[in-house]
Amino acid sequence: MSEQQAFNQQLLTFLQDSPTPFHATEQMSSRLLDNGFEKLDLAQEWHLEAFGRYFITRNNSSLVAFTCGDGKFDQHGFRMIGAHTDSPCLRVKPNPELSQQGYFQLGVEVYGGALLNPWFDRDLSLAGRVSYRNRSGAISSCLLDLKNPVAVIPSLAIHLDREANKNRSINPQTRIPPILMQLSDKITPDFRELLKSWLISENDDIEQVLDYELSFYDVQPPAIIGLQQEFLASARLDNLLSCFVGLCALLECSNPEQQMAPGLLVCNDHEEVGSQTSSGAQGPLLATILERIVGERAKLTMCMENSFMISADNAHAIHPNFSDKHDQNHGPKLNAGPVIKINNNQRYATNSETSALFRHLCEQAKVPCQSFVVRSDMACGSTIGPITAAEIGVKTLDIGVPTFGMHSIRELAGSSDTVFLKRALKQFLGLKKLPFE
Repeated sequence: MSEQQAFNQQLLTFLQDSPTPFHATEQMSSRLLDNGFEKLDLAQEWHLEAFGRYFITRNNSSLVAFTCGDGKFDQHGFRMIGAHTDSPCLRVKPNPELSQQGYFQLGVEVYGGALLNPWFDRDLSLAGRVSYRNRSGAISSCLLDLKNPVAVIPSLAIHLDREANKNRSINPQTRIPPILMQLSDKITPDFRELLKSWLISENDDIEQVLDYELSFYDVQPPAIIGLQQEFLASARLDNLLSCFVGLCALLECSNPEQQMAPGLLVCNDHEEVGSQTSSGAQGPLLATILERIVGERAKLTMCMENSFMISADNAHAIHPNFSDKHDQNHGPKLNAGPVIKINNNQRYATNSETSALFRHLCEQAKVPCQSFVVRSDMACGSTIGPITAAEIGVKTLDIGVPTFGMHSIRELAGSSDTVFLKRALKQFLGLKKLPFE
């Protein structure tokens, strides 16, 4: 098995085991612990050691992992990689029970900018976090992943909507509640009691389910596809692909004997809904952790001046059927390397210095790279890059693996680009000093 095949198999497993940000954070935490990282508690004092390796989670959906190097943070700064754990999806409402035409359905709310059409006619399961009162009266939480398909959102037949292929809009309130079962009588099941019955076989300490954050997801497993195995198809490539690649790059560059500059990976939640939360990029998480690591304000300022952030979030590849949606000179292709994302209205944080450094790194790592600029007559999305740069004052670059179908229930990337990105990020983490005059 080649390096690319072995790495992509690990990525596929990670994607399969991470149906929600909670599961993704749990998976990353396990890998960090297995590789000698120590978990810290924000509510406790820290005793950091030179060449130590540590990580922190918040809300069980965001994660920050870092290495200390020789502990001279103000001199060396951090080599930082940023990504996000959340993806657009359908979240179950607090009082979701619906009984319509003899079917049991759940009301859902659209999380983020989801592309809704592909959600129809998929085998759906449920996953997320459940909070409950245990038998001793305390409130606790656990993760749930049903894994098996339990729901579907059937399409309306073409015979009943002859204009469907020309013009069908989707009302998210009335058209997408998933069907879970047929009702034999007029009694509608209690969803919290259903949750308890699903959980109690593995956790008999549950007295009452109090609340939950649950998402539907497609059970079709991730796959390497194409006549030459050149494509990677999966849900949640935006942006779990970047989380996993960033994590692997940090792990491979975290050996204390290598004596590299301090490295840091931040994977924020809630990017798809604006980042303005305690665990999002516009919240205090990263700044708080950096202050605790570095100490006094003056040293933190010097540290940030010597630091660099790569915000990794998928980029739009040029689609052969919709090539007119791209600027003719900026159409990234799959398997042609990571994409430098540029927007002069600061929707991306890239500037000429930060992009120059990345091109330099890619040349050294023998990795191709590309550029993306949105058409001048179209609106541009954004990332955690500009937010993080504004919050902590660090030089920042926005990049991403080129992707088709972003925000769909199933996205497509190039199977070579994952390794290209990892090599570029490892080259970046290996910088003992930023090569700026």
